[in-house]
Amino acid sequence: MARLPRFEAHRYVGTRDTMVVYDCDDPGAFEELSARVEEERLLDRNLLQAFAPDALPEARNRGFRPR
Repeated sequence: MARLPRFEAHRYVGTRDTMVVYDCDDPGAFEELSARVEEERLLDRNLLQAFAPDALPEARNRGFRPR
């Protein structure tokens, strides 16, 4: 199970620029998110968000939509 640095304990990570949440346990979603983080420097620009509780309904409550 791969996770992003600084988000190792989180399954769902959202991007604030597009308001999309990615499931890091889904290989395709994680690959897409990793590519965006690297290419667009999302972490440096403070555009990533984790959720507590770490659940898809919580991400939706905050206005994020699934990938």
